[in-house]
Amino acid sequence: MLIAALIGIILLTAADQLIKYWVVQDLKPVGSVPFLHIGDHKILDLTYLENNGAVFSSFAGMRWLLVGTTVILMAFCAYWLVRHGKKSKLLTVSLTLILSGGLGNLIDRLFRGGLVVDYLEVKLFHFAVFNFADCCVVIGVVLFAIYFLFVEPKLNSKAKATAEGEQKNA
Repeated sequence: MLIAALIGIILLTAADQLIKYWVVQDLKPVGSVPFLHIGDHKILDLTYLENNGAVFSSFAGMRWLLVGTTVILMAFCAYWLVRHGKKSKLLTVSLTLILSGGLGNLIDRLFRGGLVVDYLEVKLFHFAVFNFADCCVVIGVVLFAIYFLFVEPKLNSKAKATAEGEQKNA
């Protein structure tokens, strides 16, 4: 499962960087284009934005704090993936998504002067402009939470029951 996770991280990070390359080449000059509209209802636009912060532009201008925090969190996720990834496909998928999204935005911070390229703008309601890597991180974190709330307790109770059964048989 570890090899599949590594392939997933590479493919998702590559997809993120290819999309960002296209955005910089073709969207930056025009700024914004309609993407998904139904009749008069705007749902999603592609809007070029350079973000020097984190989610909702928090920690703006704190490039090295964001780089350091990202590296630490990615190291934690990589450790969990290697150490515990065999326990559950859900855990493996969640950590793969978090790592690929973190890596995609880390590449931007390191090689785009501290800026992350964002381009997805939800028009149904006021929301931050974001990117594919952000989607990977958010979905990964939600899946990680589901794992810890619902899957991990079941695995622990099964392991405990097995251990108790082995003690009775001994």
